[in-house]
Amino acid sequence: MFKLAHISDPHIGPLPRARAKELAGKRVLGWINWNRGRRDVHRMDVLQQLLADLHAQSPDHIALTGDVVNLALPGEYPAARAFLETVGAPDFVSLVPGNHDAYTKGGALHLLSAFDPWMRGDNTGAHPLEEDERFPYVRIRGKVALVGLSSAIPTAPFMATGKLGPRQISKLGPILEHLEHEGYCRVVMLHHPVRRQDAGPTAMLIDCDRLNAVLRRTGAELVLHGHIHTGLVHRIKGPKGPIPVVCTPSASAAPERARWPASYNLFSITGKQKNWKIGLTVRGFVAAGHPPEQLRSQELA
Repeated sequence: MFKLAHISDPHIGPLPRARAKELAGKRVLGWINWNRGRRDVHRMDVLQQLLADLHAQSPDHIALTGDVVNLALPGEYPAARAFLETVGAPDFVSLVPGNHDAYTKGGALHLLSAFDPWMRGDNTGAHPLEEDERFPYVRIRGKVALVGLSSAIPTAPFMATGKLGPRQISKLGPILEHLEHEGYCRVVMLHHPVRRQDAGPTAMLIDCDRLNAVLRRTGAELVLHGHIHTGLVHRIKGPKGPIPVVCTPSASAAPERARWPASYNLFSITGKQKNWKIGLTVRGFVAAGHPPEQLRSQELA
């Protein structure tokens, strides 16, 4: 059995001191939003308790689906990288970026250097990678193939949309077909949800229809995402049956402040090609002052 843990949207705080020019444009709105309430929702003590519970389950690998930082300020990345190191070594943790990690054009550059080891596919060496050659990445762990996509793009104020772009989408189909031919259980990771209705026009994946067209043709065994800070399980069409899609709430969401308190997903993957068995256990907080516990479990495939 392969145990895959899934966390998302840790939103590492507190925000560092920032110069006035660093808060120009969209960041000033995010700064105000953080200080008006988000800092009380995203608590690092909650995140630490959740991670301790996750590590106690002894997963074989951890998938992290983005939004490690908040405003993509240069001063956020040292703490964010230190957080990633506590989650696990780069070969143990696979990361895809979220919209907050690429909050501005400058922030998008910082995330590539700060998060580089956790966002590399197998056999990419140590040479610098540009974003357009980094994604999709593939990591093989046992009979599981993790396929990482980046939907993180800088956007205008009041927008949190994502986009994969034609290059990633055109590469994804052949990758998934090859991995199926080789007999792997294919797990696709991205930050934004794959359905329009799950995020709305200001926060959706712009090219979700094109992504769904690829998945309908090639299939995948599991799709993971974050972004909407909600525990969600649904299915989309695949060539041989429905594909399970799973979202998890923010890993730092305080139980007394968030509609969906912090939790994580733990998948048990067994079986073999054309007969994969995937079970889901959700662990997290029920109420403030109580440790994480099992919330529910179900069979996905």
